[in-house]
Amino acid sequence: EMLNLGFRHQLTMLLDLLPAKRQNLLFSATMTDEVDELIKTFFNAPEIIEAAPSGTSLENISQSGYHIPNFKSKLSLLKELISEKEVFHKVMIFTSTKKLADILYEALNSFYEGEAGIIHSNKSQNQRFNSVNLFSAGELRLLIATDIISRGIDIAEVSHVINFDMPDNPEKYMHRIGRTGRATVEGIAISFIAPEDAQIYEEIEALMDRQINIAELPGAVQLSEELIPYEIPEVKMKNQLTKAPSIAKNLKGNVEKKQRSNTKKVIMRKAKIKAKRAKKMKKW
Repeated sequence: EMLNLGFRHQLTMLLDLLPAKRQNLLFSATMTDEVDELIKTFFNAPEIIEAAPSGTSLENISQSGYHIPNFKSKLSLLKELISEKEVFHKVMIFTSTKKLADILYEALNSFYEGEAGIIHSNKSQNQRFNSVNLFSAGELRLLIATDIISRGIDIAEVSHVINFDMPDNPEKYMHRIGRTGRATVEGIAISFIAPEDAQIYEEIEALMDRQINIAELPGAVQLSEELIPYEIPEVKMKNQLTKAPSIAKNLKGNVEKKQRSNTKKVIMRKAKIKAKRAKKMKKW
């Protein structure tokens, strides 16, 4: 993850400063080419221990998707799916941002009060632990989350992973769906694919070398053209006061001119007083 966040330079610099004789322990959710390169450069006689061989979990995960346009339409589809409580008994729902996670949590909580939890980086550590523990214990049926828990967390018997929003890169998709289908247990991953997700959808299929089956929307799902405020792009108007900078400049110039004038008057007044004193001294 440190390499993924761009800390390669700092990491290699730190490794160069350490004693030559040492033990290195490296933990990675996936073994990428960059991780392999780091191992070859800084490790002597490395041993690799895999909790699960990379890619094998895909065999245990049934993947499908729905073409769906916006938040309200997605919410209608989500409510329709998770209404089957016996089937969708332990569901992780991923959103693209913390704000959308909060909006979705508020919307779901009014329908499934006491069944949903939420976790993202704006929540305190205690709140995060509490949500994960309750979800793990089965006291919460739904867990809404950002990519903060898409890797490095092992919760048993997650029945479904739902991508309410598609991730911004294919690797995150792999980590998300890997929360279900653990070990020998089968899991289900469902993705809500908006029109703007067409490219990432193709990249994910290319990475996996397999297709995500597109399903037909259930008849009860209500498609909406209405956007929530979060989805409406901000329109920034140009400042029409084009003369504002020159006005400010003129004001500044006037102030400075007045200050110079006042200074000149003070100097002249002092000079007159000094001349008068000199004249008096001459008379004396």
